[in-house]
Amino acid sequence: MKKQNNYFLLAISSMALCLLLICGLEVTAQDTTSDSTAPVVAVKKKSFAKNTFEGNYLIDNQSVMVPVKGTFEFDIQHRFATWENGFTDLFGLFNGATMRLGFSYVPIKNLQVGFGASNDKMLLNANVKYALLRQTKDGSMPISVTYFGDVMADPRKKDNTTLFVTTSDRFSYFNQIIIARKITEKLSVQVSPSLTHFNNLEGYIDASGKVMPKMKSDHFAIAFSGRYKIRPKTSLLVNYDQPLTQHPMDNPHPNISFGLEMATSGHQFQLFAGNYGAILPENNNMFNQNDFTKNQFLIGFNITRLWNF
Repeated sequence: MKKQNNYFLLAISSMALCLLLICGLEVTAQDTTSDSTAPVVAVKKKSFAKNTFEGNYLIDNQSVMVPVKGTFEFDIQHRFATWENGFTDLFGLFNGATMRLGFSYVPIKNLQVGFGASNDKMLLNANVKYALLRQTKDGSMPISVTYFGDVMADPRKKDNTTLFVTTSDRFSYFNQIIIARKITEKLSVQVSPSLTHFNNLEGYIDASGKVMPKMKSDHFAIAFSGRYKIRPKTSLLVNYDQPLTQHPMDNPHPNISFGLEMATSGHQFQLFAGNYGAILPENNNMFNQNDFTKNQFLIGFNITRLWNF
């Protein structure tokens, strides 16, 4: 259903305001004055939990991690078709695939920016990720908290297969707060509430001739993820995504996924199965119609390569 409000400037302004508020909360306690009569007090440096997860991705979701300053990352994300046809199409491998190539960089501490392109409707996206809080080893801060925001754009030509009337109709947005805890050296968990917004969605004409929305423009969801290390650089991954918003029609199905991760200092490889068919979070959360109760799983993989400058 068409919605005229342009949320693009609002989203960018909100991100900027959020970053300003965050910077204001980071207070350093350094005393540059000298007093010969004052006792010398040793300041204990905070020690943070490391490697809560191995990298940016937890199957279809972002992890709480933000790489160190100066990190450049190249991503390859690949999803095959669903496997319910079995050997007929070799469990989906011969029935088409969705792929995304992405890049990201960490220009300053705790802030990552990225962009990418997908062969799914030629979609483009840009994202920002900022570490708000970091878990400490002494327990003074028991969790890590990160914000992730994504803007998706559809650059296709306007024709009878698209819903574009104005430029703003091409945009959709995804906002997520990621809360994680490294429980032991082997086990880490996180929970991630999210909000997806589309500026323009398809409608239908009811019996009276009135145009009615098939779906709401805003969609809330929550994701639960976990990692268990079975070897120093090999881990088992599990993820569950639950839609919360109820729409008039075409309610998305939940997603359950599980996989194996192998990582080095510069690479991350994940092989998994799940029932999310898209790659970008806006489409997965709003439109997923693969039903895991009907065996509509698919095979996918993520590959990342890191460089430090």
